[in-house]
Amino acid sequence: MPPTSAPEDGTTMGVEEEFLLACPDTGAAAPRGPQVLARLGDTYDASTPGAGPRAELLQTMVESATGVCTGLTQLHHHLTTARAHLAATAVGSGTRLLATASPPLPPTSPRSAITGTEHYAEMHHLYGALTIDQEICSCHVHVGVADRDTAAAVLNHLRPWLPTLLTLSSNSPYLHGQDTGYASWRTVSLSRWPSVRTPPYFQDSDHYDRALQDLRRGGLLSDSSDAHWLARISSHLPTVEVRVADICHTVDEAVLQAGLTRALVRTSLHHIAEKRRAPEVSDTTASAALWTAARHGADGPALDPVTGDLVPAPQRLEQLFTHIELAATETGDLEHLRHLAHRVRTGGTGATRQRQAHSSGGPAHLIDLLTQQTAAEGPTWKRESPDTRAAADRVTR
Repeated sequence: MPPTSAPEDGTTMGVEEEFLLACPDTGAAAPRGPQVLARLGDTYDASTPGAGPRAELLQTMVESATGVCTGLTQLHHHLTTARAHLAATAVGSGTRLLATASPPLPPTSPRSAITGTEHYAEMHHLYGALTIDQEICSCHVHVGVADRDTAAAVLNHLRPWLPTLLTLSSNSPYLHGQDTGYASWRTVSLSRWPSVRTPPYFQDSDHYDRALQDLRRGGLLSDSSDAHWLARISSHLPTVEVRVADICHTVDEAVLQAGLTRALVRTSLHHIAEKRRAPEVSDTTASAALWTAARHGADGPALDPVTGDLVPAPQRLEQLFTHIELAATETGDLEHLRHLAHRVRTGGTGATRQRQAHSSGGPAHLIDLLTQQTAAEGPTWKRESPDTRAAADRVTR
């Protein structure tokens, strides 16, 4: 039987977004991160801990983080405001802000320099050329949990659903002017790193910490680094951090990613309270499911990590909505999330729209689309007609 009340945790959420900076004339990646951040200065509300812009590994990228949010409307506002602020500052610094998970056009200058922090210097020393090739942008979703043992158990329950989150966010079909044939080339690029994969199955937080220590002892992580798993326990926040998604093309898609992640965490908390054991998906099948999601996105087959069967991607999405229905209803998000998922299914993922733009107008049209959609507020749920909302509900049932 489902619990009669919602979990006390799994309510708060926050999002970190990584963006590519591009030359306004050529669309090629531009190493203007330090200039953009210097121009921003201390312009974010200090009363919102952790929120605001920050440097990324390469100088062709910048990151922005929201504050802690409790609702999707609040999160939408945080994301829209941050993107608009960054985009305007980028223009003032002679560049464009692009929400794409890989650089779509060839570079016109030597490789981007690594940002000069001690942490990034450690990464370059340990991983070498992998850091230079890390010109990829992600979306990270944090969801609050009560303690580390609970967080470790939540990770086990999240493992089968990480590929589905990836399919919805897939937004990196191009690399340096070439169509990769993948919906998420970022995922393929990340797979070269020694620990960027679905997290192992953990017995408890001590098991998690031992696995982390094994990576450090084996030279795969520096002493100051977190695990690079696609879902992990945050080392500096009381959250589970889900890192599987490409940077989302639009604010609405980022809200969808965060809302689904929160609903998955809350569903996990219900199942943990009921002492339901998470499916023990094999590491091999988990990797295969991620690869399938990266290859096809939402337009092809999906591999169910639990059964090992190939199913249509829309069917796997419907299974996700069935799985989270109670948790999303508790927070009042279910109808909103169905609507946003419907928009992706009918309008295509970021990868699909990038290909359509390139096909219709070439590289210049693609860069213009990315520029416009990155900071556009776009249509919101409340602006849609009842008929459109009803159609969305039917599509995702």
